Amino acid sequence: MELQRIIDRVASRVKRPALIEDRRQRVVVYSEHTGVIDGVRRSSILRRHTTPEVIAWAREIGIMEARQPVRTPARPELDLLPRVCVPIRHQDLLLGFLWFIDAVDGMTDEDISVVTEAMPDLSLALYRENLLGELTSQREAEATRSLLVESPEARREAVRSLLTDGVIASDGQVTALVAHLVAAPDEVLDDEARIALEQALVATRRWVGSRETLHLVRHDHGLLMLCGGRNTGRAAAEDAAAHLDQALRGATRGLTSVARTVLGVGDGRPRLYDSVLSYQEAFQAARVGVQLPALGPIVAWAELGIYRLLSGVDARHLDAVRVHPGLGQLLGDEAHQVLLETLETYLDLAGNAHATAERLRLHRTTLYYRLQRVELLAEADLKDGNERLCLHLALKLGRLTGQYQPSQ
Repeated sequence: MELQRIIDRVASRVKRPALIEDRRQRVVVYSEHTGVIDGVRRSSILRRHTTPEVIAWAREIGIMEARQPVRTPARPELDLLPRVCVPIRHQDLLLGFLWFIDAVDGMTDEDISVVTEAMPDLSLALYRENLLGELTSQREAEATRSLLVESPEARREAVRSLLTDGVIASDGQVTALVAHLVAAPDEVLDDEARIALEQALVATRRWVGSRETLHLVRHDHGLLMLCGGRNTGRAAAEDAAAHLDQALRGATRGLTSVARTVLGVGDGRPRLYDSVLSYQEAFQAARVGVQLPALGPIVAWAELGIYRLLSGVDARHLDAVRVHPGLGQLLGDEAHQVLLETLETYLDLAGNAHATAERLRLHRTTLYYRLQRVELLAEADLKDGNERLCLHLALKLGRLTGQYQPSQ
């Protein structure tokens, strides 16, 4: 490979090992490594990508904006020796980075000149490599997108393409994970956030197995599809979701535009053709998780209960007051928040007063007083099953729309 020949020649001339990463800091190629090596370089070679902590450090020192070689100090807490980073650009387009460990007999200006002289050939070779990789990635991304459309013919063709091209090892059970980045107040998700999202998806894809997964970055979320192979079933999906959750946290650490991350998990389906169903569930689960932080960072469709129904209702009809008009008297006044929380707990526990008092740590008399206040203000009868159903549904709907925001 042309890129391998160039980096081997450069490493030989400056007498130190070299490694090239793409602009997302995924390892592309490296020379033979002898002599001093640190934990970060060893991990990068083994895993083909670096850690979120090192990526965050590299951004902080400005390698994304650099146009000249950058000398970086050691970071013992990261197991990182001093380095020289040479940005690789083609017609001012950042393609990646050439890294040298600079721990013993530091690189001289003459050494750096040798590297600089090789940059035109190296940048052109990396540009060609990226172009070929992008063409393959585009074909895979197009087939993955086609799996998510309504047309049966398009989905069948996508399955055929993915299997024929060897992108997926085999057909079989499929489970969708949807990752959503929640923007911080007054912030807009930028390209850096989307790059971090893809880094997390790719890291988990490698962890699971590249031929047993697909990934796709869309305008406001990312998709990881677990496809066939040994990584099927609910337990495997939970493990993959936990890995992706940690990867997302690490990749977005330090990004001011990202407040938190939410991961939706769809139910498994028996074949790749049915991916769209699992994707729709995962997408809705993530959407509910964005609205309801109390559900945690990983939200499974199977565990959403009534929100499975409510998440599919047209937003124009999502109004708690329409379900139970009397509840509007309480929803519109913060002073009644404690009454609403008491009512919801009582209804969650199937009207069990003893369990409700214990859960809220209330005296039974206080609980009955609050429930009587609810009946008075909402003009409701808690002994009526239909009234209780409407009140419970309205409270859950209020959570989803933001009309009701309990402290817990």
